[in-house]
Amino acid sequence: MGIVDDDPSVRKGLGRLVKSAGYRVEVFASAREFLARPQQEDPCCLLLDVRMPGLTGLELQEALAIAGRRMSIVFVSGHGDVPGSVKAMKGGAIDFLTKPIDARELLGAIERAVAKALTAQREQAGATDVQGRLKTLTAREAQVFALVVTGMLNKQIAAELGIVEKTVKVHRARVMEKMRAGSLAELVRLADRAGIVAKP
Repeated sequence: MGIVDDDPSVRKGLGRLVKSAGYRVEVFASAREFLARPQQEDPCCLLLDVRMPGLTGLELQEALAIAGRRMSIVFVSGHGDVPGSVKAMKGGAIDFLTKPIDARELLGAIERAVAKALTAQREQAGATDVQGRLKTLTAREAQVFALVVTGMLNKQIAAELGIVEKTVKVHRARVMEKMRAGSLAELVRLADRAGIVAKP
């Protein structure tokens, strides 16, 4: 859990509150300080002030998105900044809270942000696992896989690829085995997670 705020008293107060809820916390006085930290595993959740000297919270959100560093962000602001809150939410922020911050509201937002981050991590790990399985397929098996998940029958796939139906059955069985799929429905789900678009 990271906290980025240029106000030392706010950093201290938020840090104490978040630690008391059982989260491990890192605090930063500016967006640039956060970006300059040694690359390691990013915090899954970022509590981010909107208005800071230099790089603003919204600019940091944008920089992280461009760099592909995905983390759940909860914005805090001393101003009821409607355009800023709209931009933050469009950029994927979990919440936009105004100071003085209600502790219960803040902890609820952090809980949602952490839950979203953990779901995203699980999905990423699942997609990586599926990509690993895909790499075990031969070129022909990959072709059969892509056609099987569209709902095509073996004889249709055979006609499409210019091979005999018996060969399609062999490839299909290997695909099921290598992708560790117990059914066609499961194979379709795996294709979806791998980003293979099934076109009828």
